[in-house]
Parts: sequence; structure tokens; C-alpha cells
Amino acid sequence: MSALPIPLATHARSSIVTVNSGDGARSELILTRPIDDPLHSLYWLPAMGVPARHYLPWAQALAAHDIAVALHEWRGIGSSDRRAGRHLDWGYHQLLEMDIRAGVTEARAHWPQATSWMGGHSLGGQLACLYASLHPCDVAGMALVASGAPYWRCFSYRPVMFAAYALATPLARLLGHFPGRAIGFGGNEARSVIADWARSGRTGRYSVAGLGADVEPKLAALRQPVLALRLRDDWMVPPSSLAWLLGKMPKAPQRIDTVGPEQLSGQAADHFSWMKQPNALAAPLANWMRS
Repeated sequence: MSALPIPLATHARSSIVTVNSGDGARSELILTRPIDDPLHSLYWLPAMGVPARHYLPWAQALAAHDIAVALHEWRGIGSSDRRAGRHLDWGYHQLLEMDIRAGVTEARAHWPQATSWMGGHSLGGQLACLYASLHPCDVAGMALVASGAPYWRCFSYRPVMFAAYALATPLARLLGHFPGRAIGFGGNEARSVIADWARSGRTGRYSVAGLGADVEPKLAALRQPVLALRLRDDWMVPPSSLAWLLGKMPKAPQRIDTVGPEQLSGQAADHFSWMKQPNALAAPLANWMRS
């Protein structure tokens, strides 16, 4: 499998490799590493609808702290060869057990000597925890940025959230996919992804259709440490949302750091602003991984 170089900062080296999932789906995995052999690597899951390439500055910032990063591409987004539609559908099951698993295998083959961590932004953080619960031996710990459970009771605007979850699944079924680009939330998502996401929003529990296993007790059994970096002004992930997600992993050592505007040159510390100044989050994450 060939690796294509892409330009990055002088303290980092990067390449793109093609990853083939178990059902034939293909996407690109962006691998960024420091100049020296890394002792730690982070497999990074983007937010819903966000292409992997938007996290290149984040990967560069971590490489400056000697952390290698693999940027995952969601099925149906960016470099993925699939697009959601009436005749093409997938859910959390395919994302977890086919796409992420294939990407993790590829990343570990590139950095076999490194301790393997997993992290994610928003929905990516949730699926990082779900993957770790299914494959705990693959993950030394989880790093969450602006991530929390979507349970409607965790939000101050509860009726709006419950209505959104109730309408999202039938809308996706009607159109054959969820029109996230038109609505302004996420990308154009597969209807089964939306069904899995909306179910967790309505019930407060994670249930992966087609998996054949209950992930809730698996989350409860996790003992890997978790670092949660919460953005102070993030209305999309209030403290109660993060607390609900962390509460599912009571045996996991947990640390919560709050990032404020003073760490982001005065700009609001919201759901996406940190991506413009990633080093503010890269330093504490790297220190936690090395501790």
C-alpha cells in the first residue's frame, strides 16, 4: 500500500495511505508523525460531517510534542469512496467494526512501537469510547475534545432536542439520507448512522444496531484512563452532556480540563474555535499521555 507525502511543518512528516474496510469501502488515512520515532500515537476521530483534512493543524501541533497522529475519515465524507443515499446505507456497526478497526490496524502497522491512544472531537469522542469498549486491548486511553453524550435531558433546550431526535430518523428514511449540509448540521449522513445517533439522544443509552452485543456494560467495564478537554463556551456540549458520557465509564480514571478564551487568544472557547489554535489543547493532551 503506497504512502503519498503531503507538505507539513518541518517538525513533522506526513503521508496518506488508502484503507480498505471489510466490505470493500475505501478511504484515505492521514498519518502525521514527528521526525523521531514516536513513543505515543493517537488515532483521531473527527466530528460528524467534518473531513479529516481539517484536523491537519491539530496533527501538526501534536507532532511538535512528539505524538504521532492518524486522522480517520468517516465513511461518506471527504476522501471516502461512498456517499450516503437511498441505495447505500450504513450505521455505527460499520463505522466501528469495519472502518475504524481497519484504520487502527493500518496505523499500528506504521508505528508498532508506539503506545496507541484513541481520541475524538464531538461524535468522534463518543465513538472512540465505544470502540475502546469493544476492543480495549487496542486502546491505552481515550482523549475527548468538545465531546459528550447527546442525551436530550442534558440540555437546557430539552423540547427542541427531543423533537430534533424524533424527526431526524424519519427525515433520513424519507430522503434516503440525512441532509446535513442543507440543514447546517453534520454532513449528508447515512440514515442508519442517524438512527443510531438519534436513539442515543432519545434514550441516553448507546445501542449499535446489528452489533449483537450490548455496549453499555462494556463501557462500564472500561478501565482505560480518559482525558476530557471541555470548551467553556461550547453550547453544543454542556457540562451535563460530558458528565453523562463519563458516567458510563465509572471504572475509568477520569480527568476534565476546561479550556477558556484566555487559552485561545481571547476568542470564544466553543465547539470548533479550538481547531484554529490547536496547540492550546495539544500541550496538555501530550503531557497527559506521557504522565
